[in-house]
Amino acid sequence: MKKIIAFLLILGFASSSCEPDDICDPNTPTTPRMLIQFYDISNPSVKKNVTNLKIIGEGKTEGVVLNTSSTTETKYLSNADTVLLPLNTETDVVKYKFILNFGNSNPLLVNEDNLEIKYTRENIYVSRACGFKTNFNLDPISPLIHTDASTADDKWMQYISVAKNNIANENEIIIKIFF
Repeated sequence: MKKIIAFLLILGFASSSCEPDDICDPNTPTTPRMLIQFYDISNPSVKKNVTNLKIIGEGKTEGVVLNTSSTTETKYLSNADTVLLPLNTETDVVKYKFILNFGNSNPLLVNEDNLEIKYTRENIYVSRACGFKTNFNLDPISPLIHTDASTADDKWMQYISVAKNNIANENEIIIKIFF
């Protein structure tokens, strides 16, 4: 009888020390990236693909990964009509260089515009397994500062529109760029 009680006590202590598995479900929403869509300036309702667009964050040497299906240098290039850009979860401003026709042998066709994005951050608790995510709200007064990298001020982005200020998921267009 004493052996059975001792066995039950040991079994009870062993099972009470187990912890539940803390695995974050891959479908759980995480910190969203900002969805940017490109449009034709001559026909604003028509989406337009960019040509070899490379986006580089301030202070970085490599570009933002825009093409996750590639493992070569082309992973930094986009030829689509949308891109997803990460925002910095530790500061309220991020600066990017948008280089159109990157790598073109004719340097006159390569055009670089700079975009500074201002926002506020809101940390939201998701779960013990997933931790926190950050949502962003674009500055309501001056969310974007658009400059050209060249002295000729030949911006390839001719018009930029903020479609939505709140960035809570990656499925909604936040910025529309017309070129």
